[in-house]
Amino acid sequence: MLKQPKGLIAAALANTGERFGFYTMMAILTLFLMSKFGIDGEQAGKIYSFFYTSIYILALVGGLIADRLRNYKGVITAGIAVMTLGYVVLMIPSIQSKAAIIGALMIIAFGNGLFKGNLQALVGQLYDNEQYAKLRDTGFQIFYMFINIGAMVAPFAAVGVRNWWLRSQGYLYNSDLSALCHQYIGGGMSTEVAEGRFADLAAQVSLNGAPADLSVFATDYLNAFNTGFHYAFGVAIAAMLFSLVIFLANKSKLPDPKGAGAAGNGVTKEEVQQSAREIKQRLYALFAVFAIVIFFWFSFHQNGLTLTLFAQDYTHLEIFGIPISAEIFQSANPICVVVLTPVIIGIFAALRQRGKEPSTPLKIAIGMGIAAFAYVLMAVGSLGLPKLAEVQAQGGLADAERVTPWLLAATYLILTVAELFISPLGLSFVSKVAPQKLQGLMQGCWLGATALGNGLLFLGPILYNNISISATWCVFVTVCGISMVAMLAMVKWLERVTA
Repeated sequence: MLKQPKGLIAAALANTGERFGFYTMMAILTLFLMSKFGIDGEQAGKIYSFFYTSIYILALVGGLIADRLRNYKGVITAGIAVMTLGYVVLMIPSIQSKAAIIGALMIIAFGNGLFKGNLQALVGQLYDNEQYAKLRDTGFQIFYMFINIGAMVAPFAAVGVRNWWLRSQGYLYNSDLSALCHQYIGGGMSTEVAEGRFADLAAQVSLNGAPADLSVFATDYLNAFNTGFHYAFGVAIAAMLFSLVIFLANKSKLPDPKGAGAAGNGVTKEEVQQSAREIKQRLYALFAVFAIVIFFWFSFHQNGLTLTLFAQDYTHLEIFGIPISAEIFQSANPICVVVLTPVIIGIFAALRQRGKEPSTPLKIAIGMGIAAFAYVLMAVGSLGLPKLAEVQAQGGLADAERVTPWLLAATYLILTVAELFISPLGLSFVSKVAPQKLQGLMQGCWLGATALGNGLLFLGPILYNNISISATWCVFVTVCGISMVAMLAMVKWLERVTA
């Protein structure tokens, strides 16, 4: 990292704090929505998908604002402040309106749009200096690793706060109880389940002895459970303040595009020298890659939705004899990113020295194939599992009927390798190919492609609820496989355009 521009670590640390806050929220968001409002995974998935889509669509707005003002640092600072406001709203337990919660999520999405793409644009501008040009891919991989240091710890922080509050109210955590409490209160639970599994679980989690009245227990447990979730969002506020301090203290180390350009119209000398045809071809190349990665993000971001539901409904939540929460699996991906990034950097560096390093477009195609393999593993591991409706009718699966947690752990590991071939290298590709005066907008378009993928996320829970679990994963295998083939077909053209 000593060979990297000095502003890289400052930008990476600022992003680490923001991502810590963001992934604290994302680790618990799906299960929070289900518990808070008594909705199923399909309904929660629609809100989750809408929010995730908005985050990345609004990055286009943030990019346009920063490109127009040529004041990336000011827009980034505003983004941190806006996101903090959204987290403050989410932290208030007395809020009972679904519209208010969605409104808070949209505030966060807008702040994220101001922050995320523009910070990435500044990082890319560090490598416009010829001294660092060959280190662009490696620099974005390091930047991406720091993002995931924050994401790695976030699920543990969120779960820790929620479980601490539950225990303070006299209860232990159980992944099935929130849904069962809603079912009992709503009168949709059979007598057999109420007097059997529900009563048994109520006794197990009540630290002060088995409850005498299951109705009172159901209401109290839900209140404690949901309040713990609200307080967990407070972790994100502290993370945002950390990000703000780091960014303001180090912003002088980052480029200042406000003064860039040969003339007052913001057009740089380099861009004046580019032919209109070259710029057009570069934009075609960018949008071709944007179109392909839509389908990767549709598959990959199931990790916070359908894969989380699978963890709750079908996975034995215990590792080495230690009970775990479904949300903890959200830490598997960032842990793998932090561990594997130096390995991937080392492999690419060795190949580069031998003149055999794959081009960025080819790396992205390989990543698609790796993602497809991850879902092949899930499809095989899910063979023979009952449909969700059958599981819900019996009040959940017994531990002996659930799959090993190592199935999800292995899947997250493989998906992480795919991510490292696509996400940081995609950011690098955009920063290299985008015309100078469109850096913020093109980073926003990359995130916009992510938004379109996220807009399809809700399909995952629909499949999960209505077809076999194994067949659900096969859909993602197919999507990633087709994307890989399409990317491979374009590699030679992309290499020519971006050479």
